[in-house]
Amino acid sequence: MAKDCSFDIVSEFDKQELVNAIDQVKRDLTSRFDLKNSNSSVDLEGDKTVTITTNDEMKLRNIFEILQSKLVKRGLSIKILDAQPVENALGGNVRQIFNLKKGLSQELAKKIVSDIKDTKLKVQASIQGEQVRVSGKSRDDLQEVIQTLRKNEDKYDIPLQFTNYR
Repeated sequence: MAKDCSFDIVSEFDKQELVNAIDQVKRDLTSRFDLKNSNSSVDLEGDKTVTITTNDEMKLRNIFEILQSKLVKRGLSIKILDAQPVENALGGNVRQIFNLKKGLSQELAKKIVSDIKDTKLKVQASIQGEQVRVSGKSRDDLQEVIQTLRKNEDKYDIPLQFTNYR
């Protein structure tokens, strides 16, 4: 009798790659002509938030675009950034905080399980904390589930990774 195969659906990011991308943005702040002496900063607080502080909203948008390009070059999805509203900071500066998305919420996990059940494949999906485990007898069915989820990844608004494929 065939043994069950399985994989996990998670949403995580490589913290070291994020740190490296932030460091590259900081280097760009000191070397770019339009951002020199603008009293701009990009800070990473733990693995929860990224904060951009600068003189005006135009520079804020420029720094955000630099951050996005560095994240993409390092293989990180820009979907991990959850932008909060721009707020005024001390000294006439503006600040924007970006919460970092990590893990699947219960609602999103339920939506993913529902989408898997809609495929009518012979697989079982179960929510386990901040991840979804999918198991089935056929590896082909599991591959088809992965392909279906990759095609529909835009509607989840969060990057998905598939781990522990056995």
